[in-house]
Amino acid sequence: MNFVETFRNIFAIPDLRKRILYTFGLLAVYRLGSHIPTPGVDPIALSEFFKAMQGGVFGFLDLFSGGALRRLSVFALGIMPYISASIILQLLTVVWPYLEKLSKEGEMGRRKINQYTRYGTIALSIIQSLGVAFWLKAQTAPGGAPLVPPNVQDSLWGMGFPIMTVLTLTTGTAFIMWLGEQISERGIGNGISLIIFAGIVVGLPHASFGLIDDIRTGQRNLFAMIGLVVFMIAVVAFVVFMERAQRRIPVQYAKRVVGRKVYGGSNTYLPLRVNTAGVIPVIFASSIMVIPQTLATMIKTPWATAIGNQIRVGEPLYYLLQFVGIIFFGYFYTSIVFNPVDTADNMRKYGGFIPGIRPGKKTSDYIDRVLTRITAVGSIYLAAVCLLPEFLIAGIHVAQLPFGMGAALDRALPIWFTEGMGFQFYFGGTSLLIVVGVAMDTIQQIESQLVMRHYDGFMKRGRIRGRRG
Repeated sequence: MNFVETFRNIFAIPDLRKRILYTFGLLAVYRLGSHIPTPGVDPIALSEFFKAMQGGVFGFLDLFSGGALRRLSVFALGIMPYISASIILQLLTVVWPYLEKLSKEGEMGRRKINQYTRYGTIALSIIQSLGVAFWLKAQTAPGGAPLVPPNVQDSLWGMGFPIMTVLTLTTGTAFIMWLGEQISERGIGNGISLIIFAGIVVGLPHASFGLIDDIRTGQRNLFAMIGLVVFMIAVVAFVVFMERAQRRIPVQYAKRVVGRKVYGGSNTYLPLRVNTAGVIPVIFASSIMVIPQTLATMIKTPWATAIGNQIRVGEPLYYLLQFVGIIFFGYFYTSIVFNPVDTADNMRKYGGFIPGIRPGKKTSDYIDRVLTRITAVGSIYLAAVCLLPEFLIAGIHVAQLPFGMGAALDRALPIWFTEGMGFQFYFGGTSLLIVVGVAMDTIQQIESQLVMRHYDGFMKRGRIRGRRG
């Protein structure tokens, strides 16, 4: 079945067509809300301020809000409070027996944890929006104009703007959370992931037209751009391959005789994803790295400036810390979401075993050993995809290395290695991983819906023929 026939089948099925149109409608509502400004902020001064503050933690958070933070719209906080609350709940599930018990109670336990996640999202939104309000009151644009006009700052004994900001931004985050849940329930795909996806890809058409204009005016070389496009397609193909890669451990189930029936005796496998942690390690490591950079720009003391200069993009220390952070969080998050002991216990409970491995502790140790090895491969893959675009843009400034080693390497290495190739990518490593992962998951769900509908139609024709016979 070719792509055109598949696309036609999608809209030929009423229920699937309704789900897809519903998803697009709610995503359009999300994009519309990203342009509704928060009351009490000078938009001109805000635009000048964020132009001077490009990069750092603001650029990273603006990535997940789809530009809403840069415009300080009612959706400025984006979905990050929900993601943070979800991660906190996952961490607490490991150390808090009550939540661990809830996670094993099936659908009812999952609903209870989701309810706690919503409460946590509201609490984090209130704290973050209050911090944003007081921080905005203290900031001025490069031209000296305050971001919050004096008459707004003085309203209601100085508390009018913070109260309005908390109500606006918290309500916006709660509405985004509701949109995501509605998409997951009545639409297609994971709603929260699709909201992040929409925020990232919304500027892709504008960037593409800008690139075409640069080629037309001669600012960029056509053949260099063709080579860059081919390279990016190869990187996307590599990301798809790694995201689908699995290590399959063979599992056998012993035969059990219950009355006159024989159960079990089947051969299957335990699939372990190479990248079990997903994009979470990259998000964690990037969040930690941009915080000292942003603080250095705010404090503006000699020692803070020196630290900020050493951990900028292109510096050896930046690449080292980013690489180590991704590896650490890759192992850390994998240990949270996958428990080899529970897996081994469940296998033993249902009569399953790995050929050549004793059930129980030996099985859990074997699974843990295999998982440790493939997590190393997955973490290195994440670090490579995340750091490669930054390396091609900025290179590695080896001249900063101490003991005279930097100067020697700077003379020996080619200039493209130390200063980069000057390529500009619309998708960074983090956004590329998110976009490809969400697109793959959504396409897989649509494919599942298509297969299910075709299967039901085949059985219906079979039953009709049986009745006539």
